[in-house]
Amino acid sequence: MSFQSLGLDPRLLKNVETQGYTVTTPIQKKAIPAILEGRDVVGLAQTGTGKTAAFVLPLLHRLMSGPRHQLRALIVGPTRELAEQTKDVVVKLGQHVNFRCVTIYGGVGQQPQINGVRQGAEIAIACPGRLLDLLGQGKFNLNRIECLVLDEADRMFDMGFLPDIRKILQRLPAKRQILLFSATMPPEIRALVNDILRDPVTVQIAHSKPAATVDHALYPVAQTQKAAMLLALMKKIGAGSVLVFTRTKHRAKRLAAQLGASGYRAASLQGNLSQRQRQAALDGFKSGQHQILVATDLAARGIDVEDITHVINFDMPATVDDYTHRIGRTGRAAKTGDAFTFTTPEDESSVRAIERVLGFKIERRRLEGFDYSAKPAAPAAHAPGPRRPHSGPKPGGEKPGGQPGGPSRKPHSNGARSFGKRRFSR
Repeated sequence: MSFQSLGLDPRLLKNVETQGYTVTTPIQKKAIPAILEGRDVVGLAQTGTGKTAAFVLPLLHRLMSGPRHQLRALIVGPTRELAEQTKDVVVKLGQHVNFRCVTIYGGVGQQPQINGVRQGAEIAIACPGRLLDLLGQGKFNLNRIECLVLDEADRMFDMGFLPDIRKILQRLPAKRQILLFSATMPPEIRALVNDILRDPVTVQIAHSKPAATVDHALYPVAQTQKAAMLLALMKKIGAGSVLVFTRTKHRAKRLAAQLGASGYRAASLQGNLSQRQRQAALDGFKSGQHQILVATDLAARGIDVEDITHVINFDMPATVDDYTHRIGRTGRAAKTGDAFTFTTPEDESSVRAIERVLGFKIERRRLEGFDYSAKPAAPAAHAPGPRRPHSGPKPGGEKPGGQPGGPSRKPHSNGARSFGKRRFSR
């Protein structure tokens, strides 16, 4: 389906065309008409399927009629990176229609955020903790919100934000449109849907498997040899753009430093960095200044870079859902990508769970020329001992109040969604 057939304002269609997209993705095709009708919508789809544009376009269309210079739309998501990513989409799709947009999250000064709302922003994109802080201080209110978007609702539940979401809902007008987008529908999110949405339209894109454009491979290796394996693998990869995931902030920092010492352009993205440092790392990776970005799961749903050629799981993700979101950073917009995972014997149950979702056995590979018997040269970036699969703390998120860190995540499994050619995949 073409965007022209959706009934969107011609100025928005021009902006979509400027971005080079003419054909809707499945989530856009199904969600946009229902949102334009004013219905509450539950959208089940993975990152990379075009869901951000699926709610941003009809939201902008709605705001083009009615009063300006007052806060009328609120988008709530789990992390600062996702907030900035969503803002980028709003800015690109909202060119020439003069909407003001403000991001609200912790880790940075609050006064520019307060000023942004008071100076007439129509759209706020917020993390729950900082938003509630400012509302509690009486800096502004949500009395004129017409539409609330809960983005990555399952992720917000995992990070302990569900009580905050309910507090935010209490501050909204009784008459409002609510759009909830999630990769999965755990019981807690389903209960939230039943409580707060009115006769919602459910748009579910078959989302149990990762993108078909990604090639998966496992590299069994001793825990103490992972760093050496990564350096050897990078020589094989060559000039590709590589996103490496680790389990801890400390390991991400040390591994990036080790890669830099070996001559690679590498940076880390983890919760101990200031917002300015985090944004600089992301910008450097997007621009090609950094070939390698070493990140915690903080980045799994907050990076939108279409040209990532490889995702490497230095550490096995804690859940199948995390695996899906990590590898969803590559193979985007119908491009192909590679997902490599370093595994130890302790990871076998996790591997089997991933294979059940994928529907096939992942190829086990040995890296040609790698000395599997060599002892590690240094203890940098080595991991702790055996752990129980699919459990454990999830570092790098935003805990209530918007600060780095956060509570443990409850495990649940899920997959990603493939997406077609020439589709808006942001």
